[in-house]
Amino acid sequence: MLEKDCIFCQPQNRNYLLENQTAGLLLDIHPVSPGHALIIAKQHYPTFFDLPLNVRMDMNTLLDEAKTYLDQRYHPAGYNIDINVGPVGGQKIMHCHIHLIPRYHYEDQQQTTLQKYLPLDLT
Repeated sequence: MLEKDCIFCQPQNRNYLLENQTAGLLLDIHPVSPGHALIIAKQHYPTFFDLPLNVRMDMNTLLDEAKTYLDQRYHPAGYNIDINVGPVGGQKIMHCHIHLIPRYHYEDQQQTTLQKYLPLDLT
C-alpha cells in the first residue's frame, strides 16, 4: 500500500541506491553529515512499530548492506542509527525510515550523540 500524499511513496523518490524486497536505501536530501542515508520501507507504514516482522528484518538486513556501502564510499569513523517515532519523538515524515548517519573525527563529538545529555562520568 502506498499513500498519495507521502513523499517516500512518490515514484520519483523511489530510485534506491540499494534495495531488497521490502526496503530501499536513499541518501538524505538534508544530510547531517556526508553519506547520511535513509533505509525506507517500500510500503507505507507510519512508524517502526507498525512494521510487519518481515519488513523489520529486511530493513535490518539493508542497514548492514548500507553500512558496507557507506564504509566503501565515505570511510566514516563511526555511525549513529536513529529511528524517530511520532512527531513528539522527532519523526517529520510519517513513513517508517531509519537514519544511518556516518560520523567523522572532525565533528564535535558532543553534538553528534546523546552524550551531551549524559553525565560526564558514568562509572
